[in-house]
Amino acid sequence: MSKIACSLFILVFIISCSRKDPYSNWQTYGGNKENNHYSSLKEIDTGNVARLKVAWIFHCSDSDRMTQIQVNPIIINRVLYGVSPKLKLFALNADDGKPIWIFDPAAGTLNNNKGQGYFSMNVCRGLAYYTGGAGDHRIFYSASSNLYCIDADNGKPISSFGQGGHIDLHDGLGRDVKDLYVAGTSPGIIYKDLIIIGDRVDEDAAAAPGHIRAYDVHTGKIRWIFHTIPQPGEPGFESWDDPEAWKHVGGANAWSGFSMDEERGILFASTGSASYDFYGGRRRGDDLYANSVIALDAGTGRRIWHFQSIHHDLWDKDLPTPPVLVTINKDGKKTDALAQTTKSGFVFLFERETGKPIYPIEEKAVPTVSELPGEKLSATQPFPSWPRPFVRQSLQEKDLNRLVPDSSYQEIKSRLSGFHTGFIFNPPSREGTIILPGYDGGGEWGGAGYDPSTGVLYVNANEMAWVLTMVDAIYRTDSNENNLHAGERLYKNNCMSCHGPERLGSGNFPSLIGVEKKYKEDDFINLINSGKRMMPSFARLSVSEKQAIAAYILNEKDIQSSHFVHPVHPEDSWFQLPFHGTGYFKFLTKEGYPAIAPPWGTLNAIDLNTGVLIWKDTLGDYPEFKARGIHTGTENYGGPAVTAGGVLFIAATSDAKFRAFNKRTGQLLWETDLPAAGFATPSIYEVNGRQYVVIACGGGKLGKRSGDAYVAFALPSQ
Repeated sequence: MSKIACSLFILVFIISCSRKDPYSNWQTYGGNKENNHYSSLKEIDTGNVARLKVAWIFHCSDSDRMTQIQVNPIIINRVLYGVSPKLKLFALNADDGKPIWIFDPAAGTLNNNKGQGYFSMNVCRGLAYYTGGAGDHRIFYSASSNLYCIDADNGKPISSFGQGGHIDLHDGLGRDVKDLYVAGTSPGIIYKDLIIIGDRVDEDAAAAPGHIRAYDVHTGKIRWIFHTIPQPGEPGFESWDDPEAWKHVGGANAWSGFSMDEERGILFASTGSASYDFYGGRRRGDDLYANSVIALDAGTGRRIWHFQSIHHDLWDKDLPTPPVLVTINKDGKKTDALAQTTKSGFVFLFERETGKPIYPIEEKAVPTVSELPGEKLSATQPFPSWPRPFVRQSLQEKDLNRLVPDSSYQEIKSRLSGFHTGFIFNPPSREGTIILPGYDGGGEWGGAGYDPSTGVLYVNANEMAWVLTMVDAIYRTDSNENNLHAGERLYKNNCMSCHGPERLGSGNFPSLIGVEKKYKEDDFINLINSGKRMMPSFARLSVSEKQAIAAYILNEKDIQSSHFVHPVHPEDSWFQLPFHGTGYFKFLTKEGYPAIAPPWGTLNAIDLNTGVLIWKDTLGDYPEFKARGIHTGTENYGGPAVTAGGVLFIAATSDAKFRAFNKRTGQLLWETDLPAAGFATPSIYEVNGRQYVVIACGGGKLGKRSGDAYVAFALPSQ
């Protein structure tokens, strides 16, 4: 070897050795921009994980009985950044959990260690970090409908960004949506000097469009926008039968965040369904780019390729998480690819640059006859040939729960006979259609983990049957309609899909019975205007409509008989649908257990090099069944984190446990009790050579009590 060649070899070796391991920190939501939830840290391994102890606990001290924490925190330069139940942004010392600063978006000022006031609406799942060099360290996160730019060093808004440090996410969508629900739940992603964001929008007929936007990180000005509901002249516009639909229809939003191939400059987004979720008579056609994986040029927003996972979705089958970027060794050839998990339990695999499927995808014929006039279903839906689904997709009598008394079993058996069931794409119906794996089924927003050293994908899943029932909408027929009748009608057209026909609540939405003890009319109308947490704003309704709803829900007898003046909405033909769902109802036994036989929650390991499921374990327990030696699993929210030490960490379950599994075999190695259920994805990081794993314990879902703690674990100090 010549001296020059030898010198070049040494230089390349030095550079490669000095290059930071991209998986050794947790600076991005999901661990890194590949969204693989992977850490190369290995101090904690399969041999010592059972020795883990609590290293520190930080209490946010602002929870109430309705709050949640779904945050996957990030760690930058030994500082952990997270968000409280009431959307306060905070910075902690990552080694001891002591607070450095807290920013309260409601107060708009720095409150040292005690934020005053809060944004009660919505949840936040994470944040994004940008650095422009020394002295320029920015945290971007959303609180309700505002995207904030905060100085990472002191917790103060950076006033040069937007309007004094924030921008209103209602702005820049191309039409007036000021009275519609637009909020940030999952964080944006940084590309060079851009912060790229998606939104959560309403899922009813009156919804904002879910366009993807890129903002200048310094000024807050929009640099590009991708229309997820295409406009005239744009590719995909022809997939909507009505040429006016783009002016009115909402949804098709990238609410779950993004992943990115930074080297190639490709942004990957996964979108939800178009609105309204369960009736598509106003949005006939395939509805691009709803329910799609979309590859965009991260610098310009130009579409590179797309794939639609469901055509004309009527089942609320949003793609619930950004794809995971993977490298597959198939037939002796390595291919940079992405893996998209779905609520249906499918895994779709595509080449990153072209969108070409790794395994064939077949368009199969599905039912096309709907009993709802005006509906037009897609004749086919895409089914991946491989890997096999990681959950059950069909409910029949043999699949019912036999753990309950026979009388209860007979009751669910009788009910099942009256539902449309047996196939994943049965259309919505008045009698009731079984949705399995469920609205929150299959893979959820927690996302999958992926081990780049082995090619194994890890995905936790729900297997819960729900019942979708459609009813005729009721509109005003009497010019002398009073508040009582108007309020009931308006409730059924606007509120029933979440709170149920009898106001008893459904899914994750609470009962409204007895709310008159908490709210007076003015307070309740303010709630209608602002929304709260999962409830969107209904500011678009007229004053008289809001008064009528308040009178009905609050049982205000003295105003229920007063004359109601029905307003005229210019967009009634779009927003006043002929059918509505009755709510998000699980198919349960009389005792409140899932009507489907267990497991109700699972953890799955899939070798993407072969497509083979290498192990599957039941995830979580009902204490009463566990005492009988029955391992049922529970519904679970939040994803896994995988390490080079051979350990997979996951909370997610309703039994408020935090668990560690052997990633190679699925063997449970360790579990501990949390102060509240950890419906979030853990983060893994290192400070001064010590490895930590931290989980947000917010509870608040599945009827579980709320919590306010972030809990970090580490091996005992020597």
